Amino acid sequence: MKITALGGGSGLAVLLRGLKQEVSRSEQLTAVVTVSDDGGSSGRLRRELGVLPPGDIRNCIVALADDEDLLARLFQYRFPNGKGLSGHSFGNLFLTALTGVTGDFYQAILTAEQILSVRGRILPATLQDVRLRAAGRSGRVYEGESAVGTSGERLAHLRIEPPAAPAFPPAVRAIEDADLVVLGPGSLYTSVIPNLLIPGIRAAIERSCAPTVLVMNLMSQPGETDGMTAVEHLEAIEELAGRGLVDVVLLSEDNPPDPLLARYAESGSARIEIDRDALRRHEVELVDCDLLVDGEEGLVRHDSQKLARAITALARRTR
Repeated sequence: MKITALGGGSGLAVLLRGLKQEVSRSEQLTAVVTVSDDGGSSGRLRRELGVLPPGDIRNCIVALADDEDLLARLFQYRFPNGKGLSGHSFGNLFLTALTGVTGDFYQAILTAEQILSVRGRILPATLQDVRLRAAGRSGRVYEGESAVGTSGERLAHLRIEPPAAPAFPPAVRAIEDADLVVLGPGSLYTSVIPNLLIPGIRAAIERSCAPTVLVMNLMSQPGETDGMTAVEHLEAIEELAGRGLVDVVLLSEDNPPDPLLARYAESGSARIEIDRDALRRHEVELVDCDLLVDGEEGLVRHDSQKLARAITALARRTR
């Protein structure tokens, strides 16, 4: 059972943390990670040292670590102060230093995987320095992932620059060889779609015989997907990356309690509205599962284990 998951941010890490318990051999689980981040520690390292942004890669390494104890916590440690250090995570600095020593970003990832006994493979979608550029429906242009993610309006266009960035060949092979390809969960325009804008990644999904599953997000993301319904998430993928890429949409069958939703509303986030008939008109299969975290005060998010079990069930079915 070979599963290849595409995305970035914290959503992909949530999925991987569960999948590492469900997939028997490490070579059967692959994460293809977006490299367009330009904010926070990753953005500073990218601007100052010219490296690919390490943050999303670091999160995946920690999520797939065999033992998420001391070393994994060390990789996530963020310096609270210090001139030039404040805000940087140790893992980001470690990957950047390894890239400088080896001269190869992917070799740095492989070394970190060995140190943390990672159960899976982490592959950048491309080794090209790529950036996001979007235009809102108002006509305003947004340069960079941080600006795109806080645009506060519906996007009419989204692209990567350079538009013909070459896909990382191992990532292409992982998609072509997979029994199941997974998109999300994660930020729609800044984690999920950027990988699909790389021509080689998109073509690999089109060639693959494996079904592609979109894990629908639970809540809207303020500034990025305000007011967007589930079908509008799917339509955004189809408009920007091509129709027919998604075969299955995985939905959470349970709703969070109203008091919790009210607290989220205070920050501008709402439960994503699901119109199943509208989704089916896009010729996708809908799968409903219990995916919510149980008993965690104040959070609406996917449960790693529940999500992993739903994904592996789909992978077994396709085999």
